[in-house]
Amino acid sequence: MKFSSKALLAAAGLTALAFTPAYATEGGDQATKPGAFIGSSAGVPPPGIYMFNQVFTYQANLVGPGTVNALGNAPGHHTGVQAAVDVQGFLFVPGWTFLGATYDAVFVQPFVMQSLGEPINVQSSGMFNSYIVPVELSWKLGTSGFAVKTGLGIYLDDGTSTSPATLNGPANPYYTFQPELILSYLANGWNLSVAMYEEFNTENRVTHYTTGDIFHADFTATKTIGKWTIGPVAYYVGQVTNDTCNAGCLGNTLFHVQRYDIWAVGGLIGYDFGPASLSVWATQEVSARGSNAAAAVDPSLVAQGATVFATLSYRLWAPEEPAKPPMFHK
Repeated sequence: MKFSSKALLAAAGLTALAFTPAYATEGGDQATKPGAFIGSSAGVPPPGIYMFNQVFTYQANLVGPGTVNALGNAPGHHTGVQAAVDVQGFLFVPGWTFLGATYDAVFVQPFVMQSLGEPINVQSSGMFNSYIVPVELSWKLGTSGFAVKTGLGIYLDDGTSTSPATLNGPANPYYTFQPELILSYLANGWNLSVAMYEEFNTENRVTHYTTGDIFHADFTATKTIGKWTIGPVAYYVGQVTNDTCNAGCLGNTLFHVQRYDIWAVGGLIGYDFGPASLSVWATQEVSARGSNAAAAVDPSLVAQGATVFATLSYRLWAPEEPAKPPMFHK
């Protein structure tokens, strides 16, 4: 079976999921790096087992009222945020259908190095929480070129953990449930897609603090010409519900950002080598705002910076084609 591996990057319903730094506060933590679904769509590649390797670097500064109120920084002084992430992922497409949709499943394992500069001075590295998507379903809407995909992802509480004495570990000590919805137009080489997904967090088993819900929307508008794919991309991420801190909780919601909004724009370029495809995209956050309306002195911190992603995708295994019947001649 001939396989064009750009089907995985430009048509598969995921690229990779990973980690965003915690900005030195419990509130505002994200499990999925904003922009992780850029380049993906609601399509599904042919049956097989696929692997993708993604690396990205995030370079940013903390911004918001807390840069002076909480950190005590002088005006013009910035606290740097850096992260380097390596992601190993697998996509399983068994060829099953359900309710007219194509089924697939995903497993992703991120590894993280991160740091926060003065005056926090925190560094950590290790395995982030494993991400599994036991069910994704993708529907093609006839021959219109439109497609819809939905699924439910889960971040397991299995990463390099933390303790009450060291709350700066790379993994989140709680589960995150992440439903997704991807809408796409895929025709004539176009990938016009919006991937919407929201993080719902369980209680932190160390501090008993619960981070509020975080909504993501990743936008892709690319065109494939021959072996090349290119186009503009963007993303939005924002916290849409407040954190909670009940009796016995170590902390206080007044000390953390409760709502924030971040917008980023950028571009993507990809090349199909045949057996594998490489895709690179870069984004710059052009707006980042955080707030805590309940605090007398707003301590909100949010990162604003740039990200560069690179993803290599390829098929590890494909089912054998059925044997062709023998040819008989009269």
